[in-house]
Amino acid sequence: MSHRSAPELLALHGVRVLGGPTVVAIAERFGLDRNEVREHLLDAQAFGWVTRHEYFGETWSLTSRGRERNERLLAEELDATGLRDVVRGAHRDFLPLNVRHGEASTRWQLRSTRWDPRAFNDHTDPVWDHEVLSELEAIDAEFSSIADALAGALQRFDGYAQRHSIAVAHARAGQHDWVDGPDRASCQLVWIQFHEDLLATLGIPRGSDG
Repeated sequence: MSHRSAPELLALHGVRVLGGPTVVAIAERFGLDRNEVREHLLDAQAFGWVTRHEYFGETWSLTSRGRERNERLLAEELDATGLRDVVRGAHRDFLPLNVRHGEASTRWQLRSTRWDPRAFNDHTDPVWDHEVLSELEAIDAEFSSIADALAGALQRFDGYAQRHSIAVAHARAGQHDWVDGPDRASCQLVWIQFHEDLLATLGIPRGSDG
């Protein structure tokens, strides 16, 4: 049976993984009551683990102490459940896909020309875009296997595979922003969040895992 993380952990972890989220975003991502999430974040604020921002409505960010607290809770969870090797295996299998996904994202954004090797992709070459989307679809199939297996062990990983597949389908239907749009659950945003989740869970500094 998949392990359900404690709401306190999920509230703090959601701030890190989602990157400056609202209470509602955290609650919806992990299936929590929004009032409970807010109470946990207010408690975390009192301990100096999070900062509340009011610029565009209420959003939250982790402090350095909050990042340490989050990683400590995640490490304790892995020790208590005995799932560290499962997450390590998922991370190992994810790394080659991460390289391919990064390359595909770059090809989606850039299409070299005779005059400019780093010209922006204006999406006027259907063959180029088709090849990139085909690669993303192939990556998605492998990613779904990794993410679903991980979600079978730790419930908080549930949803990554579905959200990435939905984004790829939208992109294939001609909605280009679903590849890398920052304002929606695009392929790139979901991928970044999943990678951050793995790094946080294993206590690996970003940029040090290849």
